[in-house]
Amino acid sequence: MKKSEIYFSIALDDQKVPEAISWRATDAGEKIHFAKAINISLWDRDEAGTMKIDLWTKDMPVDEMKYFCIDSIGAMAQSIMTATNDQVMAQKMRALCEDLMKHVEEQNSKQG
Repeated sequence: MKKSEIYFSIALDDQKVPEAISWRATDAGEKIHFAKAINISLWDRDEAGTMKIDLWTKDMPVDEMKYFCIDSIGAMAQSIMTATNDQVMAQKMRALCEDLMKHVEEQNSKQG
């Protein structure tokens, strides 16, 4: 059996707020990648529930965080389509993404 691992490293300031997030994956070579945010969801088989880790660096702009959340919902829509072929659920999630994008764009246009 092939084994693949993903490693995350989080640098914290004195108040335990993330300053830097880096990651690497064994299947992607030894290169270290940097991120401003991570959102990890795991389905815990023993608890039959979702375990989540959401972290973002203090230099993550608010508008980028909003786009990150919208992109995450869009990726979940694709995952639900691939895993279950539930076209209705996937389309409702995509429609939510479209509505959220309009909202963010309207906010951005009002701010300047």
